[in-house]
Amino acid sequence: QVQLVESGGGLVQPGGSLRLSCAASGRLISINNMRWYRQAPGKQREMVAVISSGGSTKYADSVKGRFTITRENAKNTVYLQMNSLKPEDTAVYSCNADGIDVGNWENFNSWGQGTQVTVSS
Repeated sequence: QVQLVESGGGLVQPGGSLRLSCAASGRLISINNMRWYRQAPGKQREMVAVISSGGSTKYADSVKGRFTITRENAKNTVYLQMNSLKPEDTAVYSCNADGIDVGNWENFNSWGQGTQVTVSS
């Protein structure tokens, strides 16, 4: 099935920035929505941002104005630009994408393995 590969996580000081990337690989695919989720220890996983195939976006209130989700359809890649990071942003960030795998003629809903983002002094 379609595989998602994430990168860009790491340790950053409060107020700093990080840019996460997630690339979808496979045969011929048509991606619908691409999403970023995060989960902190002891907390439920939450969706922080979503972008449609047409470029429409939504954000969780906690990140609105600080995070920006974008995508490059030609590269099957979604990005999450994170600015003004706070300690409470610390979590494992995972990407998700759904659509159609044309090569195998089937729907897909795939997840990345997750990348750690730690905001601390």
